[in-house]
Amino acid sequence: MPTGNKGVGVPITDSIGVGLISVGWMGRLHSRAYLATRQFYPELARHPELVIAADPDEAGRSYAENNVGYRETTSDYREVLAHPDVDVVSICSPNFLHHEVALAAIAAGKHFWIEKPMGRSARESREIAQGAEAAGLITSVGFNYRHAPAVAEARRLIRSGALGTITNVQIRLITSYASDPTQGFTWRYETEFAGSGVLGDVLSHGFDLAQFLIGRISSINAITETFITDRPLPDGSTRAVENEDYAAVLARFDNGAVGMLESTRVAIGPNAEYTIEVYGTKGSLRWNFDQMNQLEVAEDVRGYRTVMTDTSFGDFGRFQPNAGPGIGFNDLKTIEAALFLRSVAEGKQLAPSAADGWSASELVDASISSAASGAWVDLPEVTGPTTFRA
Repeated sequence: MPTGNKGVGVPITDSIGVGLISVGWMGRLHSRAYLATRQFYPELARHPELVIAADPDEAGRSYAENNVGYRETTSDYREVLAHPDVDVVSICSPNFLHHEVALAAIAAGKHFWIEKPMGRSARESREIAQGAEAAGLITSVGFNYRHAPAVAEARRLIRSGALGTITNVQIRLITSYASDPTQGFTWRYETEFAGSGVLGDVLSHGFDLAQFLIGRISSINAITETFITDRPLPDGSTRAVENEDYAAVLARFDNGAVGMLESTRVAIGPNAEYTIEVYGTKGSLRWNFDQMNQLEVAEDVRGYRTVMTDTSFGDFGRFQPNAGPGIGFNDLKTIEAALFLRSVAEGKQLAPSAADGWSASELVDASISSAASGAWVDLPEVTGPTTFRA
């Protein structure tokens, strides 16, 4: 039987009722982002109200009620989907539950914001995206890096033609979270539960950024490698790692541009070195998440000038009054939450959609297939309301 608690809250009227599934780090971040939209996006037609959170762990339920302010908590996510006051659901559970929970949310008619990788495979992601579209639901996928104001400015420059015809792009997402070989074996290293490794967990962001900035990727050729092949178990034995630590992908875009995308989870040194380089016939630009409030732009052969993010870049002006003070990762999630809420209130797919998540998942599966065969793989067109083209 589910355990439940009743918190103190205001009855929902002209608001968007929020349900949360899984109160881990990301679920807590979603919750804080929802709350922050009241301060940074006061003009939203409907503001969020935190209704009910589900987590099998009592500590998670306690945090949701006492630290974040959900009115109710439960151990059974189905109670979230059945709650009459819930309009939207944040799906922040581990990868292996995304498909099950998303399909249940679709059946319940709830708009949802889901973390990536959306599915463990392109098949799972396709079923989620097509199910949501058939049900007429608004969706959002956690491609948070596309919301960085400097990335918004990079997209504007690229799409406006300021860099000329785009010739090539390089995107690298280098992380260290799995670099310790003594780190124990978890579900993240098991294909049944995680699906892919660094491809879905990290490089899916790179695929989304590439398409958001440049356009649709039409074909790829990839290599993958597992450098730490075994991880320790609690009993002192080891278990083989089943997915990749590293991936490198050559890409061709519909518009003739070419690119290289690379990611690792076992680097020693960089913790979140996420970089974008875009080259065109009239100029180029560079961005690094380590300095996310800066954009380097070259307009001629004299080289790069560093441009500080200011109020003309994306939503930066909602958080800071001028260039200099920066914004952080949590602010990107607030931008993401506001875009999802606005999408729901207006009935328009403005946030990164489940179709965008499906597209990224096709790129993950194509990379795995290419790495196994050594061949170039053509990407299928996905259907539905993709937003990277807009």
